[in-house]
Amino acid sequence: MKKLSFLLILIALFAQISFAQLKIGYVDSDAIMQQLPDVQDIQRKLDNMVQEWQDELEKMQNDWKKNYDDYEKRKLILSDQKRIEIEKSLMQQEREIADFRQKKFGANGELFQQEEKLMEPIQNRIFNAIDEVAKEGNYDFIFDRSGDILFLYAKEKYDVTSLVIEKLK
Repeated sequence: MKKLSFLLILIALFAQISFAQLKIGYVDSDAIMQQLPDVQDIQRKLDNMVQEWQDELEKMQNDWKKNYDDYEKRKLILSDQKRIEIEKSLMQQEREIADFRQKKFGANGELFQQEEKLMEPIQNRIFNAIDEVAKEGNYDFIFDRSGDILFLYAKEKYDVTSLVIEKLK
């Protein structure tokens, strides 16, 4: 739906200025990101963070499994009161595991926030470089082909990815 509405907007825009000569360029932001050492450093930092959290999560899950296995072995000899107490403890551990997972890896979790915080300056540099390339090259439009935008046809001569990479160096 987004692609269709975007395409309709483009058609309407082109219809209005069909008499003018348009200069259109596109970039591959994924290729730009792969070329920047800063992005690779950030990715390593994020990967290390994720690994630490996964190790901690695995430890929590192993502790829960150990407690659960112990409970399963002894539940027939436990009193009702003790069985209920242990079951509550196991459910509390499950909630803590789920909360930890959500806090670290959820939609608005720490991983998302850190990635956003660390990537913002680089994204700003890329946008500024694209803006400079567009102004210097007198482009009317520059699109990012690695996102949701659909290209029905694009000549390679309009790819300004290498110019943006050069501008960033």
